[in-house]
Amino acid sequence: MSETTRALRSDAERTVRTILEAAERVLSKNPAASMEQIAEAAGVARTTVHRRFASREALVDAMAAWANQRFAEAIDAAHPETAPPLVALYQATVNVLRVKIDWGFAMSRMLSDDPEAARVHAEVDARCERLFSRAREAGVLRADVDPLWARRVYYALCHEAAQTRDGEPDALAARLIDTLLRGVGTGQGLA
Repeated sequence: MSETTRALRSDAERTVRTILEAAERVLSKNPAASMEQIAEAAGVARTTVHRRFASREALVDAMAAWANQRFAEAIDAAHPETAPPLVALYQATVNVLRVKIDWGFAMSRMLSDDPEAARVHAEVDARCERLFSRAREAGVLRADVDPLWARRVYYALCHEAAQTRDGEPDALAARLIDTLLRGVGTGQGLA
């Protein structure tokens, strides 16, 4: 591949990314925004957006695919199989919250019947299952805790933290992990 071809491809990739990021900003504020409004926010001509995305639906699909890829990369970057379990859990939480907050509109548009999104989510769930098992073995989670229930609670906490956007991802992750590991009660049980 020639240097000119690489430069053109790199420029096209930057343009697509700029459009996707602008679309996320615009559509998260106004889901009915037009392609022209997205082009304006991206600083490109409307024809540039239409050349890259045949329709608004194609643009939203591309946004969902982009967010799905960022979600998978967020988990990879936490090294859930090799980092100490508590470190991996915290880092995965920070990374996922960043994606969920930055790409909230696109993440909400992922279709459950999209095979690629389903594959990524199944892989992430399997990695999370292994991480929670490692956390239990390391004593981070109690031995009597149902791992499936713990993961469901964790996922719900992640979802709520991303929805509230009440703070930076690092602080939200610390609060979320603290809530998961220590709960919100005083230690008194039902009995």
